[in-house]
Amino acid sequence: MGKFSDSLSEQHESFIKAQHLFFVGSAPMHPEGHINLSPKGLDSFRVLAPNRVAYMDIIGSGNETAAHLADNGRITFMFCSFDKVPNILRLYGKGKAVLPGDTEWDELSAHFDIFSSTRQIIAADIHLVQTSCGYGIPLYDYKSERTIHFDWAEKKGEDGLKEYIQEKNSMSLDGKQIRHR
Repeated sequence: MGKFSDSLSEQHESFIKAQHLFFVGSAPMHPEGHINLSPKGLDSFRVLAPNRVAYMDIIGSGNETAAHLADNGRITFMFCSFDKVPNILRLYGKGKAVLPGDTEWDELSAHFDIFSSTRQIIAADIHLVQTSCGYGIPLYDYKSERTIHFDWAEKKGEDGLKEYIQEKNSMSLDGKQIRHR
């Protein structure tokens, strides 16, 4: 049976820190719009306060989360244990993309190791926390983080990354213009 609370506890934060993978869900307001679900890793998630979280977002093949947050702010995070004790933790909130140069950038970026391929920081105010059993989640062993992204970013260089963002991260699947660095 799921349990609900209106803020993150120390136990929730400890669980989050122990996970190597989390998922981000968002959707546009338009009923025909595409729902987005993205896996994230790289020690990129931080609990900033009992009702405030953020993650460092690196350049990827799309930027749907930022488009959806600009549209309506709705965001869901999911963490699930793939080892030992089964558990699922969901965080429901309202968020926004914070870009280099934005007012909150310096404050938020201080919590992360910022890379040349850091696109933005997604910050969210959490209003509902849900835990549930993860009895149906299989057991997996964590091996390591991948380096492929960083090798790719290094080959692209600063100008190549800017061009890639312009080409691949400026428009959502649903045709919404996306603010970028």
